[in-house]
Amino acid sequence: MDILVMVGQLLLGLSILVGVHEAGHMISAKWFGMRVEKFSIGFPPKIFGKQIGETEYMIGAVPLGGFVKITGMVDESLDTDALSGPPQPYEFRAKPAWQRLIVMLGGIIVNVLTGIIIFSLLLYAYGETYVPAREAERFGVIPNELGQKIGFRTGDKIVKINGRPFERFNDVYAPDVVLGSASYYTVERNGQLVDIPVPVTIMNELSDQDKALFVAPRMPFKVKRVVPGNNASKAGIQANDRIVRIGDTPIQFFDELQAALLKYAGKTAPIQVQRGSQVLPLQVAVSESGKVGLEQEPLLKLETRDYSLVESFPEGTKQAFGIITTQAKAFGKILKRQASASESLGGPIEIAQQYGSTWDWPWFWRMTGMLSMVLAFMNLLPIPALDGGHVMFLTYEMLSGRKPSDKFLENAQKVGMVLILSLMVFILVINPIMKAMR
Repeated sequence: MDILVMVGQLLLGLSILVGVHEAGHMISAKWFGMRVEKFSIGFPPKIFGKQIGETEYMIGAVPLGGFVKITGMVDESLDTDALSGPPQPYEFRAKPAWQRLIVMLGGIIVNVLTGIIIFSLLLYAYGETYVPAREAERFGVIPNELGQKIGFRTGDKIVKINGRPFERFNDVYAPDVVLGSASYYTVERNGQLVDIPVPVTIMNELSDQDKALFVAPRMPFKVKRVVPGNNASKAGIQANDRIVRIGDTPIQFFDELQAALLKYAGKTAPIQVQRGSQVLPLQVAVSESGKVGLEQEPLLKLETRDYSLVESFPEGTKQAFGIITTQAKAFGKILKRQASASESLGGPIEIAQQYGSTWDWPWFWRMTGMLSMVLAFMNLLPIPALDGGHVMFLTYEMLSGRKPSDKFLENAQKVGMVLILSLMVFILVINPIMKAMR
């Protein structure tokens, strides 16, 4: 069921983004009087199609993309028969270069607008909830495997980032920090200040979802919810209980609970819970993975900033373009060989995992907004067969006054398709096999 939820969210998110992207091309083309022959969400074979006016609207069986077929344009279909005669007034090639440029940028522009609208409306509807840096400093951090590798230790209190105080704990993961050059954290450890540099190769590790949050605030907690019928429920643990001891180990933080339960994996653990003014001894069966079936409620004080509709759009725009900035920095690290392409590039499986196995609408829209900005960035890359390739040739035509020949554009499209198909094979087939063999 978890897999179906992840796949369902991925397909819905991609269908929305492909639909608005291709609609950007189609609407701008029709606006300038170009004939649009086909509009498809998904690639052939065709599942469904309906002719409305001059355009056939289609649903394809392969859901990882889509296309718009504009008469007189050299595109991925490589259908050059229509180019053998003189240009007709309704053809793409017959229109001025500036109109053709707007058509090719139409999908990218709509993806950017979609990302901005999603981020802005999320801020308006839910605001921003975060852990203040001063609150996280109370108990320090708990690092995962990557955090320990970087140099963090349990209980470290992060007091500065790049030599400056910070307001929100999430600033620890900010792209300009983890993808910047010469970034470092200053922590208080046993009464002393220690600088921890950010490795230039950290991006290789961040592609692993389980490692991405390499440090987390150390949190005191209480039981938020007990899974009905699970071990915690059978043992008599209730919502709002405070787990204060497991065996001989006193418990204050959630990471201490996890570590203590692992010692009793596959066994029954003696625990003590505080319920009101009482401390109750209980016995709970622990699964082989060290779980008992409860959900924690952190007791750190969170803060929420609310946004009016007017305030949400500037901040939403900032967040949306922050995704593009992150992508550009990531590509820069790959080109400088400070990051591995095989570790950094993710395919549909990784994206589905990011959506998660629980259908959470705010998270679904946040992921879809992020993906919309990523698609805009990727499509703007100057590679033939992508929108950016067409933009590159049209920009050359506008600056030089010379239009590349249809034969040149056809060959460039073939080269671009080989590059794109090779990249897809790498991401979808070779890279997952390489990761599985490690």
